[in-house]
Amino acid sequence: MFDRFFSAALVFCVLAGGTLAIGTAMLEQPAAEVLAVQLPRVEVTGKRPVPADKVAHADHAADAQVQ
Repeated sequence: MFDRFFSAALVFCVLAGGTLAIGTAMLEQPAAEVLAVQLPRVEVTGKRPVPADKVAHADHAADAQVQ
């Protein structure tokens, strides 16, 4: 019987402690401002690879022209 009361009290204390810890962390004022750096935009240029079916088709067309 004691273990039921003890476990309920323990769970209540853990939940209350967690709530207090989260609450105090949310209400804390930040110690200093955070400096942010904004980098310039990067433009990536490139060509997409040719799909395999078009490569195979081009190979057959090249073979036909060679013969």
